[in-house]
Amino acid sequence: MDRADNCRRAARDAVSDVEPPRLYDFVEETLEDASMLPGVFTLESARELEPENDLEGLDRHAAGVQLIYEGLRLTRTLAHEDPWAQRDGEEGEGGDLEILAADILVARGFYLLARTDAAGKAVRTVQEFGRNETRAAADGDGDTVGSLERDVLELAALAGASAVGTTPTPALLETATEIADAAGSTFPPVADVFPTRDLEPADATPEDGHSVDRATSATDS
Repeated sequence: MDRADNCRRAARDAVSDVEPPRLYDFVEETLEDASMLPGVFTLESARELEPENDLEGLDRHAAGVQLIYEGLRLTRTLAHEDPWAQRDGEEGEGGDLEILAADILVARGFYLLARTDAAGKAVRTVQEFGRNETRAAADGDGDTVGSLERDVLELAALAGASAVGTTPTPALLETATEIADAAGSTFPPVADVFPTRDLEPADATPEDGHSVDRATSATDS
């Protein structure tokens, strides 16, 4: 089973008890269709920083990042579309289901990261997402493309690094930014980025780790 499959399986396990069945089916379909790039980047970050470290159990960290992203991505879609609109000839009655699914995905992601050093960054990522969407709605400015993706890959870098007892290096964070900028608002399939693209060498020591607080403002202190 490859890295993307491992992440998808861990994410599914985290939502396996969601009810009713219709809601579970929607959540499962969302994960089935999703690029697992945020989760895989979590794994790759840990591997790059500590290649000899045992990464057993890291799939839960990767799933946490993935679930938070999927929930926020769905929220962003709903914010820019009418979730109750009729789609593809069907009655527009899925809005409440989609909103609830987005909340569940984010909440389960928080749960998986709650006892990790990435927990605070996860909260700040959601806060920054909310501020960006509020500003975009108030100003009529949709120029927030890629900001969620950058913040989520920074979260992935921190989640992976903290899982092996270190911090992200500037090179790793730069790689996260490059991938996010290239992706825009839609992550490509994992195979389009890994293994054809290697992470930059982790040429900094843990003490040289870079702050991962771009998704933080003075109001968060």
